Amino acid sequence: MKIKIFFIAAALTLCTVAVFAQDEKAEKKEKSEQPMNIVKVNLTALVLKNYSFQYERILNRKFSAAIGFRTMPTGKLPLMSTIEKIVGDSDPETKDQIANFNFGNTAFKAELRFYAGKKGYGRGFYLAPFYQNATYKGNGLKFTYENNANVSSTISLAGEIKSNTFGLLMGVQKYLGKHISLDLWILGPHYGNGKGDFTGTSTVPLTSTEQADLKQELEDFDMPFGTKKITVYEKAGSIHFYVSDCRYYLCAVRSGNR
Repeated sequence: MKIKIFFIAAALTLCTVAVFAQDEKAEKKEKSEQPMNIVKVNLTALVLKNYSFQYERILNRKFSAAIGFRTMPTGKLPLMSTIEKIVGDSDPETKDQIANFNFGNTAFKAELRFYAGKKGYGRGFYLAPFYQNATYKGNGLKFTYENNANVSSTISLAGEIKSNTFGLLMGVQKYLGKHISLDLWILGPHYGNGKGDFTGTSTVPLTSTEQADLKQELEDFDMPFGTKKITVYEKAGSIHFYVSDCRYYLCAVRSGNR
């Protein structure tokens, strides 16, 4: 009886080992047939004059790691005509500021993806916690103040804001062919903060009255997020920004080569 039990246990062990070996062999074969490197470009970002690229490395069936780079050359705001229509003619000062303002940015992003579906290897629905470091630059931000003779003068500010954000991206990636993939970002809420300075220098010394008027103009500048600190000197004015930013993006499309 003991001998029979021993042989049955040995047979079951051998069967289990054989099954595991077959599964491992099948998984290795499937992995070898899958692309392990994907290079992508964000198609929707091109409309906003953003050039966004990403490299994704498939680690195994469930996980991958990705790094991305985005840049927008400094220039006029994208969709300028649409923005001007929204502002309208009721606020000529804001409309003039937008027309003269030049904007650009760069960003680096790192993410770790978890593919929830059975297929995996860079396919299907995924969750991706990420970190992003971005720099936003601008110039041509003009403010008008009056001097002692009630004559208007203008000072132009330029500077940059650096930000760090963390978030969670949800999306779906599909392979459309042997060398083409489609990466759809469904939702990507993220939170972080940033800070920076915009400064401008006057060509002539400012009187105390001019400094007070310029400071008021800077104080009246509407900032939707965060706080600002205004400083005005005899020959310069500056705005220090501290931005607490919470936002999301929806439905960005990337096309990639494998």
